[in-house]
Amino acid sequence: MASIRLRIAARFLAVAALAALTAGCFQPMYAEHADGTPGLREKLLGVDLPPISFPNSSREARLGVEIRNALAFKLYGNATGTSPTHRLEIRFQTTRSSLMTDVNTGLPTSENYGINAQFNLIDNATNKSVMTGTTASRVTYDIPGSYQRFARARAFRDAEDRACQEIAERIQTRLASFFYAGA
Repeated sequence: MASIRLRIAARFLAVAALAALTAGCFQPMYAEHADGTPGLREKLLGVDLPPISFPNSSREARLGVEIRNALAFKLYGNATGTSPTHRLEIRFQTTRSSLMTDVNTGLPTSENYGINAQFNLIDNATNKSVMTGTTASRVTYDIPGSYQRFARARAFRDAEDRACQEIAERIQTRLASFFYAGA
């Protein structure tokens, strides 16, 4: 009985020692640095987001504003950006395809909406590209009966907004990993 307790105590002591040794290895991604180097939050505040250019009053212009606003909130939060160290240029295309059609009317009942985005992070000091990437978002939405035009338009707009939020989230994640890796 005493040997069982001794083995349990030894195992517990070994686990506690390993936990103590690895405790210093973990550092939260958004933690403040004590050595004075800028943290991830400060680096993200230095990213300038110029407007995404599309013709005024076009559907793509609204989506560009939606993506830019969502990304600005994810990067800056409620703070304002500092003097820009980098510039992020974004281009995108949209896709729309019918998934299911009603056999009686021949109208779509479910559609797939997508955004394919390309982004380029440019260092303002050298005016050179330091990171490029692509991302995509696909969302599905249901289309109510053929007589509900407002519901159809609203479902489409909600799908656009969800896709824009996903694009902004994915770009923000890529920027965070880029700056965290030591850029």
